[in-house]
Amino acid sequence: MRPLPLPFALTARLAPVAVLATAGWALSSGPDTTSAAKDETPPDTANRSASAPATEAVPQTYAAAPAPCESLAEKTVTSLVPGAKAAGKEIPSTDTKVRRTCSWNALKGYDYRWLDVSFEVMKSDEAAQKSYKERVADRSGGGAVPGLGDEAYSVVNLTTEDEQQTREGTVLVRASNALVMITYNGSDFESKKAPSTETINKGAIKAAKEAAAALGDGQG
Repeated sequence: MRPLPLPFALTARLAPVAVLATAGWALSSGPDTTSAAKDETPPDTANRSASAPATEAVPQTYAAAPAPCESLAEKTVTSLVPGAKAAGKEIPSTDTKVRRTCSWNALKGYDYRWLDVSFEVMKSDEAAQKSYKERVADRSGGGAVPGLGDEAYSVVNLTTEDEQQTREGTVLVRASNALVMITYNGSDFESKKAPSTETINKGAIKAAKEAAAALGDGQG
């Protein structure tokens, strides 16, 4: 069988992983150093200032992103991406504690599949909630996935380039202060058709469930 070239949109679709910058700042205070008479009792405000507790950091359920290429079972990878190596390929990141992504892709016969699993750990639940809502808003047309994380959303889209169809599913999951994002797509280069919406959606949700369970490896 003669190998077929992949469409440009598939071979160049993966952009470098963005880096999430984090920042923190500390507050400090000290007692009033103004001189006073030796018999004068120090004011209560000075005592309160000296004994005031430091600002506490917001507790994080998840302290680090788990190893993404180990987040899925081998049988899951081989069923969703036939012909792919189970080990996958981790995408370089300048801060692997914050964000990590693994990718699998393969062409078996005329069938092509691509799967990405990405983890992102944020400073607080509130920050993760805000990011989740923004990302869902950018991907209209989908629906909620009950029983997955604290909240989850799934959407499937069909694109056509040079008469070749590609169907891509995205699943977003928020669990406390962590986000899980699954991207799963496929094409048939013989028929020029794409896999069904059900096939892509079920595959993406299956990967999302296993990836969300792997978050426990980075639990603080």
